[in-house]
Amino acid sequence: MVIELKKIGTTLISRQTGKEAFLAIQPILQNVKSGEAVEIDFKGVLTFSPSWGAEFLMPLLKKYGDNLILKNTRNGSVQSTLEFLEQIENKKFMRYNK
Repeated sequence: MVIELKKIGTTLISRQTGKEAFLAIQPILQNVKSGEAVEIDFKGVLTFSPSWGAEFLMPLLKKYGDNLILKNTRNGSVQSTLEFLEQIENKKFMRYNK
């Protein structure tokens, strides 16, 4: 399953909107089969803050672990935030960049 973040927005910056986005995708995630990869595509995202990422990505990482794959993470804002989240949570995201 692929979730394109640009459909949610290109400026992903507040804790509240991260939490709202996470809740909004719950119906979609009900269709994920056991062992199926959940891909989060950052293509088109301009700004990505740690607070938004903490509310949206960290629950997904806890639930899907290595089956959570992040795509198109080369944007500087995205890279910095992912590195920060990895440090504070002491966990690594699986990344795939073309």
